Amino acid sequence: MKKGDKTPKQDDPYLALIGKRLKELRIEKGYSNYENVAYDNGINRMVVYRAEKGTNLTLNTLLKFLRIYEVSPSEFFASVEKMEE
Repeated sequence: MKKGDKTPKQDDPYLALIGKRLKELRIEKGYSNYENVAYDNGINRMVVYRAEKGTNLTLNTLLKFLRIYEVSPSEFFASVEKMEE
């Protein structure tokens, strides 16, 4: 990231699809913004923001989101695969 650039660097375009799908799930779950889901579930709001922007995240963090959104890993990745087509 260049000095002064606030946009997170994406190492892999697949991460952008994961972030996009996490945002869609948040909205489907009724959360209008990432700060509300963070507050309601005891997650740092920047973790939610970065995940939705497609930055690299840990498997543990991804699983936490999937539990919140009540989606299995297989369902999640199947939906991400469809987005890629």
